[in-house]
Amino acid sequence: MESQYRWALLEHIGAPDDPVGIHYDLLLEDKHVCRAWRLSQIPILDAPFQKVVSLPAHRLEWLEIGEIEVSGGRGWARLVFSGVFWGDLPKSEADLVHIRLNSSGIKGYLEIKNCLCRICSTSDSGLY
Repeated sequence: MESQYRWALLEHIGAPDDPVGIHYDLLLEDKHVCRAWRLSQIPILDAPFQKVVSLPAHRLEWLEIGEIEVSGGRGWARLVFSGVFWGDLPKSEADLVHIRLNSSGIKGYLEIKNCLCRICSTSDSGLY
């Protein structure tokens, strides 16, 4: 039986290192922290791959926020989606992430590899 973990997508506005002024943080629960990636747009089911940037680990509390000011004058974060995922994250961040997501807004298979990500309606989308 596959393990079940939590995930969230946060809208992050006003980060000083973000030239566009808005991005999205994808968070996946991984033991006592969240693995995190920055996306330029909300992932849409079966859309083309988009670039992602790996971020430092985030605290688990970020999976449960509604809207909050980010410490250190780094803008505001607001929860867009949250839910559960099935599957295990690879030990190395360089390896393929392939998990099944579920939330009220997004259901599908998330793949992250080589700074690209996509959510697909089927488990075989082509990053292998």
